[in-house]
Amino acid sequence: MKVFLKKNIKNRIRNGHPWIYENEIESYEENIKNGNIVDIFNHENFFIGKGYINFNSKIRIRILTRKNESIEKDFFKKRFISALKRRNTKENSFRVIFSEADNLPGLIVDKFDNYIVLEINTLGMERFKSLIIDTIVELFNPKGIFEKSNNSSREKEGLEKFSGWVYKNGPELIPFNLNGLKFFADTKGQKTGSFLDQRINAKSLKNFSKNKVCLDAFCYTGNFGMHMLLYGAKHVTFLDYSQRAIDIVNLIAKENGFKNYETIVGNAFDILKNFDKSSKYFDIVSIDPPSFAKKATNKQSAFKGYKEINLRAMRITKDNGLIATSSCTQVISEEEFEHILFSAGVDSGKLIRVIHRGDQPFDHPYVLNILETKYLKFRLLQIENIKE
Repeated sequence: MKVFLKKNIKNRIRNGHPWIYENEIESYEENIKNGNIVDIFNHENFFIGKGYINFNSKIRIRILTRKNESIEKDFFKKRFISALKRRNTKENSFRVIFSEADNLPGLIVDKFDNYIVLEINTLGMERFKSLIIDTIVELFNPKGIFEKSNNSSREKEGLEKFSGWVYKNGPELIPFNLNGLKFFADTKGQKTGSFLDQRINAKSLKNFSKNKVCLDAFCYTGNFGMHMLLYGAKHVTFLDYSQRAIDIVNLIAKENGFKNYETIVGNAFDILKNFDKSSKYFDIVSIDPPSFAKKATNKQSAFKGYKEINLRAMRITKDNGLIATSSCTQVISEEEFEHILFSAGVDSGKLIRVIHRGDQPFDHPYVLNILETKYLKFRLLQIENIKE
């Protein structure tokens, strides 16, 4: 089945971007159905690649390969092996497949010790689910595979959301080790259950946490706070809007033998404001909020959200204290994020010193040809009062 692109093919496609939009297509062969693999040609009948098609999506085709090859189990096995070679890690817990960045758009695969959690977000990738599961079993021989495909994008693809064990079985809370700490991936929680992308950024607090009073806001299951406790923090306050997340924080703290902490359930914006009013200050504040904007049209509201939460964090950080701040909003660039931090510093009367600049870890690679694969920004800031 063939698809022909318009004459003025975008450089974006020519230079390696896998997305083809509806308005970039000149014509289709008959009888193409949603989820089919199609051969993609330019207006001169020159082969460009193969991908899967979905007429329900604005992204009409996602390219899987630029070669004229069969899309079958061996194809997926090669993709997985290539991804593992890129990672070249001895870690037991890491992201195995990162969608477009690993040439498998629509697929996320995380490894939590002996268990695998996968997320399928597109109809085209859904059609290959059994081959993907077979490939994972062959390469990893896991104790179980949990599918956590409940992203809102599935509805746009014409798919129902799904969560459940698709190979063998396992616990609701999947235990795994990370940086010398015991954690749990929550099969009923966010994304794949735990955020592996911040594990290296959390280690940047190693030389600063000893004997410090710390706050982990938007903590989810406590990644930054647990690392601060591991590194000798005097006390950590964990804050999240989800009672379930806080329950898991308590479980993880117990598993690691930590007692010098407290938990708060509530809205971080409001609680940080109340801390300021009551003059409750911290040596280190971590803020790792969810994405404030999924689309560029919501960019300005995201700017306001990030500035507000960082300003409130700066106001409750002691002079020369630290803020570990993050943005996972893809539509906000590195430069824009730093400008937001600068603006919050000016409004709060602080000098903002960048101690460490973090990024996505090696198992969440980003492709310079595919801007959408770059999303995570992390800064470790020292906050100094401008006036005495």
